[in-house]
Amino acid sequence: MRQEKAAGHKIFDECIINQYKKKVLEKPGLKDRFEMDKDVAIIGGSTSGLFTACLLAHQGGNVRVFEAAERIEPLPRTLIATDHMRRVFGRLWDDVIINKIHRFELFADGIVGSISLQKPDLVIERSKLIKRLAERAEEKGVEILTGRRFLGLEPNGKTLKFTLSSNGNRNIVEESAQVLVGADGVSSRVAQMAGWPPSAKASIFQAVVELPADMPQDTTRVWFIPEDTPYFYWLIPHSKTHGVLGLIGKDEKTTKRYLDAFLDRKGLKAEEYQNAVTPLYKRWIPNHKKLGNNDVYLVGDAAGHVKVSTVGGIVTGFQGALGVAEAILNDGSNVELKALRRELNLHRLIRKVLNRFTQNEYSRLLHMLDHDARSTLGRFHRDETSKLLRKVFLKQPRLLLLGMRAILSYK
Repeated sequence: MRQEKAAGHKIFDECIINQYKKKVLEKPGLKDRFEMDKDVAIIGGSTSGLFTACLLAHQGGNVRVFEAAERIEPLPRTLIATDHMRRVFGRLWDDVIINKIHRFELFADGIVGSISLQKPDLVIERSKLIKRLAERAEEKGVEILTGRRFLGLEPNGKTLKFTLSSNGNRNIVEESAQVLVGADGVSSRVAQMAGWPPSAKASIFQAVVELPADMPQDTTRVWFIPEDTPYFYWLIPHSKTHGVLGLIGKDEKTTKRYLDAFLDRKGLKAEEYQNAVTPLYKRWIPNHKKLGNNDVYLVGDAAGHVKVSTVGGIVTGFQGALGVAEAILNDGSNVELKALRRELNLHRLIRKVLNRFTQNEYSRLLHMLDHDARSTLGRFHRDETSKLLRKVFLKQPRLLLLGMRAILSYK
């Protein structure tokens, strides 16, 4: 067992090194900066924050993570991500993958479309992922301090001074660092204190349900009902018997009401609920600010790095973490964040089009998914969107015309 774990860690280390060689180190004049000597404080033990900590500690940095909760014990929440996750983490992280999705079934007003994936989507338990990232960060030498709620910050000469409450808010402590990273979620206090504008938000609500008798474990179902939501309903299996049926909406109360009504229509019963608030990407906002002589960065939900087409942020959050690590290591030089900006802007364009789709247009969309279009959609995943769209529009140009018509007919 110990040998297997060590081998897994080697895979993870090599993956990190390969990411750095490709994205960070193999640039003229930058190889001498491989070792990092900056003192970094990360506010928030999120997935993106902990991954940033792993990356920087791997390069020799003194990294501390300050988490408001008393323990790294996040609430369970089922997530789905593309196979791109494996490119980042290797197979060490297979125990956080609780199911694999090989097929999507799409529904719109009685029309059904099916897409088979060449590389399966991965169903992930978020709480397991965070715990594994925390373990790996500590093994890399990261100090994780729980029960530390961030209060404020100010420049202090060569460092940033920041204050936190501890011991159940009974004590106030002061800390300092050369670099501060806000990984404290959509309502980031770091962002607020450093002068970033607040993010637009949406509510995600999921109900854990027993799977319908006719639903395979490797299939996700998606329903487009624009009268209820400009997004969609989803049912993602996380075991042979159960899955999560979810919805994205404007606020928690309204979203839960629509979800419960949909559950009743489908004859399903909620065994428990999972909910979260997520940022809605409106436009690119630089995730770096100078305070005095020092740097403040945002990452993950705090930076709004979420694909607004599907409100998925796990992969883009990790891409943002790579970008922040790259910027810290290379004194601001950054290729990864430029690529992330292009990807997020493309998803924003897709969302603008879909927000204008009627029920009839969703039905027509599914009608147009011929064999070639479905094959292309199954070959390219949603984390390589520009390539996917080019291929799909070449195979089925009417899909592009449908999107343009939806925009032009919008009132």
